Amino acid sequence: MRILLVEDDLPLAKALQRSLQSEGFVVNHVNQGKLALNALSTPDQDMIILDLGLPDIDGLDVLKHLRNQKSSLPVIILTARDSIESKVKGLDYGADDYLVKPFEIQELMARLRVIERRLGTANSSLICVGQVKLDTFTHKVLVESDRNTINNEIEIHFSKKEFMVLKALMENAGRILSREQIESKLYHWGEEVLSNAVEVHIHKLRKSLPEKFIQNVRGVGYIINNAY
Repeated sequence: MRILLVEDDLPLAKALQRSLQSEGFVVNHVNQGKLALNALSTPDQDMIILDLGLPDIDGLDVLKHLRNQKSSLPVIILTARDSIESKVKGLDYGADDYLVKPFEIQELMARLRVIERRLGTANSSLICVGQVKLDTFTHKVLVESDRNTINNEIEIHFSKKEFMVLKALMENAGRILSREQIESKLYHWGEEVLSNAVEVHIHKLRKSLPEKFIQNVRGVGYIINNAY
């Protein structure tokens, strides 16, 4: 999932980026409201974490502009404004959640997972397609073995990027994702992307997953058939 972090406190923003990226989120950061509006003019983000006390325009004005554009992009307000009036105004303007600073990173992660589940097809942290189960909370991948045993699930260990590729494909089971779409789920602005990075990740995933679980649609992209 790709998150736009709008936060003018640079030490906090860097700490948040590290924490979110360690959980498999792709985080792009801007420190001004106008930069946020520019970033939101293209459909590259899946969610916004929005501070209100920005140096140029108020975060509520960013939120109001977004909703005036009929955008349903999820927004979590992250702010030091802790009055009931501010919370009510933020939610009335269209925020999906409101978290007051200081906060615990675990609570922010839990709220992000709630929105992530709402955006996807799963009603829990578990995504199941065919013989494969992926847990977005524990980052575990389990594959059903063909052996007729009591516990016939085998845990497969993948790198963070491999996990993120598999998660993107399983969340979109039945839909073709192009290489560019997959890359957008893996890399933040300015991060170097090798030309064959997606192909390398797919190759490694295929070695550990059931045969033909991930299929290549030549010249278009990759798909996991939800009827697998």
